[in-house]
Amino acid sequence: MSAEFFPHLRNENPKTALVEGDQEYSYAEVNARIDRFATGLLNGKADLEEERIAFFIPASLDYVTVMHGVWRAGGIAIPLNVASAVAELEHYLTCASVTRMIANGKYQESLRELCASLNIELVSVDDVLADSAGALPAIDESRRAMMLFTSGTTNKPKGVVSTHKTIKAQITTLIDAWEWTEDDVIPLFLPLHHIHGIINILSCGLWAGATVHLFAKFDIPRITENVIAGTYNVFMAVPTIYVKLIQYFETIDKAQVEKICDGFRDMRLNISGSAACPVKLFKQWQKLTGQVLLERYGMTEIGMGISNPYNGERRAGCVGQPLPGVQCQLFDEYDQPIKEEALPGEIRIKGDNVFLEYWDNPKATKESFKDGWFCTGDVAVVEDGYYRIMGRSSVDIIKSGGYKLSALEIEGVLLTHEAIAEVAVIGVEDDTWGEAVVAVIGLKDGASLTYEDLKSWCTDRMSSYKIPKAIKIVDALPRNAMGKVTKPALKELL
Repeated sequence: MSAEFFPHLRNENPKTALVEGDQEYSYAEVNARIDRFATGLLNGKADLEEERIAFFIPASLDYVTVMHGVWRAGGIAIPLNVASAVAELEHYLTCASVTRMIANGKYQESLRELCASLNIELVSVDDVLADSAGALPAIDESRRAMMLFTSGTTNKPKGVVSTHKTIKAQITTLIDAWEWTEDDVIPLFLPLHHIHGIINILSCGLWAGATVHLFAKFDIPRITENVIAGTYNVFMAVPTIYVKLIQYFETIDKAQVEKICDGFRDMRLNISGSAACPVKLFKQWQKLTGQVLLERYGMTEIGMGISNPYNGERRAGCVGQPLPGVQCQLFDEYDQPIKEEALPGEIRIKGDNVFLEYWDNPKATKESFKDGWFCTGDVAVVEDGYYRIMGRSSVDIIKSGGYKLSALEIEGVLLTHEAIAEVAVIGVEDDTWGEAVVAVIGLKDGASLTYEDLKSWCTDRMSSYKIPKAIKIVDALPRNAMGKVTKPALKELL
C-alpha cells in the first residue's frame, strides 16, 4: 500500500504516530523508516511483484515498518501470530510459498531451523533497512497486498488475500462510520495477525493521523494507568478483555476502580468485537463506566460489514446495520433472499471491502461466492432493522427437534447464573433430537452446580427445547488468540 493511501504518513508530519514503551515516533520518522525498509527489500529491483513476505513480530515500530514496507515495495504482507507454536507455522509458510521471513531476536532464533528446512531466507528488520530511501514502485489498487489466515474451524486455515483497494475500502468505511480524527489516541494490544488489530485499530489510526500506543500483550496495570491519566479516548477490545478488566477491578482498591471507570467514562467510544458480546457483559460495562459498547460484525474475508451506529441506538445483543458501501442480505437454505424480519438466514456480503481470493485455492474461492455474494457462513435475524447474530451455521446453530437453536442465545442466558463464570453451548448427535443441546461450563471460584439445579433454574428462563440436555464442568474452555471459544476443539474433548 503506497504512501498516498495513508495521507498522514508524510515526511513533514511531526505529530506522534506510534508510542512504544517510553519511545514516541512521529509520522515523519515512521514514514522515512518504512521507505528505507521498502528500499532494502527491493535491493535494486524495481518491484517485488507480489513476492510473499512473512513476518513474526509483535506490536511495535518494527511491525508497522515491515507491513507498510512490504506494501510499498509491491509485495504481499503475511503477518503471523507470534503466539503460534513453530510447528503451526509450516502450513502457512508452505501454503503461501513464502520466500522471506522477517523476525528479530528471540523470535528469529525460534524460526531458524524451520526456515532453513523450507529454504526461506530469515532476516531481521535491521538486516533489511537501507541507509537511505530509494525509488519505489507505483502500486495499483487492484494488486494483492496482504494474506491473513482463517481460523480453520472446519479444515486447514486458508490464506485470505486482500488487495490494496480492499484494505482502503475497509479502512475508509470505518473512518467515516466511527468518526475517527487525528485527535484520537488508542491502545493496541490485540494480536496483529487478525483483521481487528490490523485494520480496525492500527490502519484506521494511521489513516486518520491519530496516535496508536503499541503493546506486545494486554498489560492491565500499564493500560489502566493510561486510562486514569486520560491518555486514550478510543478503546477497542474483544469481550474477553472487558471480562478480564471487570475481574481485575475485583482485586484492587475501590477508589482505584472508580478512577479507572471514570477514565473509560470520559472516552468518546468503546467497541467490542471478534466474538459475541453477552448482554450481561454489555450491561455490566455500561453500569461501571457509563459506556454503551458499540458492537459490530466482521470477519477476515470482509473486514467489517455491520455495525451499531456511532450516533444512535446501540442495541445489546445486536451488531447493528450494514456499514456504508457494504451490501448485506440474508438468504435461506435454498439461496432465496429473506425479506421478512425475524426469520434466520445466512449473511451474505457484497462490496469493495470483500477479499479477492483464497490463495492458491480456486475451488474454495468459487464455493464461497454465490451470484456475486460472499457467503459468510454466519446466521442472523433482522429485528427492527438491526442484525442479531445467531452464530456460525457449522458450530453455533443447533438443529434439535425440528428447531434451529442459537447456541449464542442459550449461552447468554446461562451466563446470568451466579455460579457460572464462562460457558459454551454445542450440539452433539442424538438419536431422538437429531442434535442435543450440551453446555460446557466453567464455574466461579468456590461455586458448585449440578445438572438438576441448572435445569430447574433454566425452566423459568428459556423454552424447554433450549434447556441443555446435559452439562459438563471443565476448568477452562479452549480459546484462540482472540479469546474466542474454539467449539470444534471442545467437541473433540467431549
